[in-house]
Amino acid sequence: MPHQPRVPDVLAAVDLGSNSFHMVVARYAHGQLTIVDRLREMVRLAAGLDEQGRLSKESTDRALAALARFGQRLRDMRADSVRVVGTNTLRKARRKAGFFERAREALGHPIEIISGIEEARLIYQGVVQTTSLEAGRHFVVDIGGGSTECIIGDGRDHRILESLYMGCVAVSAAHFPGGRVTAQRFSSAVVDCSVELEPLQVPFRAIGWEYAIGSSGTARAIGEALRELDPSNNLITRDGLRDLADRIIVAGNVRRAGFVTIDEERWPVFPGGLAILTAVFDTLGIDSMKVADGALREGLLYDMLGRLRPEDDARERSVRSMALRFHVDAEQATRVEATAVDFLAQTYAAWDLEDPLAEQALRWAARLHEIGLDISHSGHHKHAAYLLEHADLPGFPREEQRLLASLVGAHRRKISFAPIAEDLVPPWHVRVLYLTVILRLSVLLHRGRSKSPLPAIRLTPRGRGVDLRFPRGWLNEHPLTRADLGLEVDYLRAAGIRLSVS
Repeated sequence: MPHQPRVPDVLAAVDLGSNSFHMVVARYAHGQLTIVDRLREMVRLAAGLDEQGRLSKESTDRALAALARFGQRLRDMRADSVRVVGTNTLRKARRKAGFFERAREALGHPIEIISGIEEARLIYQGVVQTTSLEAGRHFVVDIGGGSTECIIGDGRDHRILESLYMGCVAVSAAHFPGGRVTAQRFSSAVVDCSVELEPLQVPFRAIGWEYAIGSSGTARAIGEALRELDPSNNLITRDGLRDLADRIIVAGNVRRAGFVTIDEERWPVFPGGLAILTAVFDTLGIDSMKVADGALREGLLYDMLGRLRPEDDARERSVRSMALRFHVDAEQATRVEATAVDFLAQTYAAWDLEDPLAEQALRWAARLHEIGLDISHSGHHKHAAYLLEHADLPGFPREEQRLLASLVGAHRRKISFAPIAEDLVPPWHVRVLYLTVILRLSVLLHRGRSKSPLPAIRLTPRGRGVDLRFPRGWLNEHPLTRADLGLEVDYLRAAGIRLSVS
């Protein structure tokens, strides 16, 4: 089996936001991450998304050009481990497979689409890992181009995560076309944003916090503009937001307001971000806010380190939590997992399953394949797959979550590999077939839930087929297993996989 990877010397995180793309490169030494390079490109991807979810050619061309420059820098710096995540606009975009393929070629790395809740979790990790925080509970808001994330946490642990479909690009386009800002338009924008924030008002205030923090470009730009008005001010305040809005309203737009610290690329989306933050202050009763040093990309870096240590991997915690929540038989899951890993060790080279994610996904699927039993025994694999595909699983990008759901959904009964393969990006659209075979056989061999260990079983891949060989006489002593394997031969044959048992 492949060894657990070491902590790489150089790591990079790329955040494909709705307004701008960011890349941060860090060197890992002596247990510490040191940032060695940052890149930022204002792409305005959300502005190129139409009502049908299609990205315009102009926006994709800007995105691909930026990714090509990022890719060149990554190659020059020889980054050992890279994660690239897409957020709100890429979550909403349709027919994006072609763009993803071209983006992977330009950047040299695949793109993961993360949910809004996962985005919020990573943002919080980036804030707490890079910002000097006072002891106590913190509220964090991150206003992006296409979404706004709100989090409450204690220390390094989040308490509540929320993501709203409300970003500075969309709000600016809806309320400030052409960049024109009036008192009426600004008031209308704040009201609309407050409506979006209303469901958070009661639960967030009930938990409460001592300190408020703003992260990412919008909060940073507002903070810098306020310091331009008053150099002694290190906080975003309610009065400061009002003064900032009044100055822009009097000028008629951001450009004529004359702020040196607001760069020209941010002028079109600044009013929308200011309206959102004003609504956050009003709705949640905030008086002052500190600006954070880190955000999503820094959170990605630290999450990458956590993935290299199972005890710190958020995905492991999510799997454990799901197993407990749905009362999984832990002993049975452990038996299935052990057999699945043994079969993987016999097949990974022939089936191109050397990627560490193959073993991880197989282990997780083995631990969670019975969560559907809490809903209904009939078709419990389908219930389990639905839960895994649609649940908020901290640490999991959408592609990994879909892979896990696909494995669990196909672990028993009649299967069809075509729909599974179509939903996964290469090479997982092929690998999932072989992982499914391994999981199905592992579950089948432990169907009797016996505590007695299995004998040494040999699994030999042969193209799109597999030979399963038992010690002489064992199948005669276990006629029910023999009968189950006979049915499995038919199930797999219908899916285009040949299974021979001897």
